[in-house]
Amino acid sequence: MAERMLKFVATPQRMPEKRSAAERAHDWGEIYREFSAERAAEQASRCSQCGVPFCQVHCPLGNNIPDWLKLTAEGRLEEAYEVASATNTFPEICGRICPQDRLCEGNCVIEKGFESVTIGAVEKYITDTAFARGWVRPPLPVRERPESVGIIGAGPAGLAAAERLRRQGYAVDVYDRHDRPGGLMIYGIPNFKLEKPVVLRRWELFRAAGIRFHLGCAVGRDVSLAELRSRHHAVLICTGVYKARELGGPGSGLEGIVPALDYLTASNRKGLGDHVRAFDDGTLNAAGRRVVVIGGGDTAMDCVRTAIRQGALSVTCLYRRDRANMPGSMREVKHAEEEGVRFEWLAAPEAFLGDGRVTAVRAVRMHLGLPDATGRQQVEPIPGSSFTLEADLVIKALGFDPEDMAAMFGEPGLAVTRWGTLKVDHRTMMTSLQGVFAAGDIVRGASLVVWAIRDGRDAAAAMHRYIQSRAQERAAALAVAAE
Repeated sequence: MAERMLKFVATPQRMPEKRSAAERAHDWGEIYREFSAERAAEQASRCSQCGVPFCQVHCPLGNNIPDWLKLTAEGRLEEAYEVASATNTFPEICGRICPQDRLCEGNCVIEKGFESVTIGAVEKYITDTAFARGWVRPPLPVRERPESVGIIGAGPAGLAAAERLRRQGYAVDVYDRHDRPGGLMIYGIPNFKLEKPVVLRRWELFRAAGIRFHLGCAVGRDVSLAELRSRHHAVLICTGVYKARELGGPGSGLEGIVPALDYLTASNRKGLGDHVRAFDDGTLNAAGRRVVVIGGGDTAMDCVRTAIRQGALSVTCLYRRDRANMPGSMREVKHAEEEGVRFEWLAAPEAFLGDGRVTAVRAVRMHLGLPDATGRQQVEPIPGSSFTLEADLVIKALGFDPEDMAAMFGEPGLAVTRWGTLKVDHRTMMTSLQGVFAAGDIVRGASLVVWAIRDGRDAAAAMHRYIQSRAQERAAALAVAAE
């Protein structure tokens, strides 16, 4: 191992070749080119194989990162894929969209003068190679079980749970209101970060394994939750959170001020070949517009970079804190700056100007004050610092809240927290309804895909324990009755 690993002292950090900003700003392809086998092995060999791998500790899935880096450095790629996929349902997706600079790579113990291992790029390389060589197979069970489960929502949490439960032999039905599975991976994340065939090829494998998908089926409209509870031995709710947080202030109701997810969904649907009226009529299209995006998370970065590719005249990101306090990935900020996005740090909107339709945003400069109870610095406006940004399209990327779940499902007994997320027993992941579980953003609040995968896998394990305990109780009751 000594010959193949610990090479960070002599081998510099290198990402896959990144296409130039001038080239990538005019198409929707992923911005990094593929790793060669030699380059992937070289970068994997930089891992120090430390005794307490902080990269693994800070990965929500607890991925065995040092192990599959070592296997990659040794050219044992099929084994590397088996190790990577043992803890992660979608390693090819996490390798593309996880904010590695905040998670695994950001906690690499290699001193910053040498820079961290390029973990995400190697993970992507391993899994893309596995697909190309036919190593990725449908999650078929060893034996079939008599019980069935219903999963509401085909996003990352729902799909991760479906895969785990199908491997254990359960009949799995997935219900989703959209016409394609994937949730935000399909409709929220742009192609330049995650090309849609990468998601859809997993769907084909899941279908080949016997998982049944009921698409265009909204629970509460096309089928009731009560009906699903009678149809299945357990039900899992993974609907995510989609309701945009509102932006107040004078003029906030003007035309041309749109929610981020509506904007991204229209763009992604257009890329998938759908007819999207709001895109074609210009309502959700940045072409020829002066665009202002309000927010500082990864969704805001998706919006600004999408607007560049749609041909916006100008794109400005307005964020009330500074770069160091931005919740989004610093890597994404750098990509956006390279592509021509302008950032107005420490600035917040105070009014929207226009006659019927927005024409400008009046903003005010902000000052970082004392930390609040969470340790994050509060923001305070600077008197007399107002300025104006011309804007034909304003995109609100302020985060997401859950919809009214009890009303949506027609189940007043479905308990929610004060934030509107579903209340669960965190030991069992069960909601207030017997046999109904919940996982992902609808429990956690808006978060990362990698956390949704973790929650879905944990929920699958909890559902398995529940179903088996119920089967044992029935068996015991029958035995007593037979006596």
